[in-house]
Amino acid sequence: MPESIVEIKKELDDRIGQPVLIKARAGRKRIATHHGVLSKTYPAIFVVHLNDGQGSMDRISYSYTDLLTHNISLAFEPAD
Repeated sequence: MPESIVEIKKELDDRIGQPVLIKARAGRKRIATHHGVLSKTYPAIFVVHLNDGQGSMDRISYSYTDLLTHNISLAFEPAD
């Protein structure tokens, strides 16, 4: 991932609509994993529509600083 928020946003803008695997810290020694599609980017956050059926959430949002500080990691998956 790039080293600034502006670069991160530009990279995510180019990948809208692509499948993504998100690994996020969910507390002490716990990691939440979600599969979804990057749907929108905004000035401070980006939105992922989930398709993994975990709980009642159908979308989740993260800030670009979460990527910058390594609280989450994104891995773009090849489209099926």
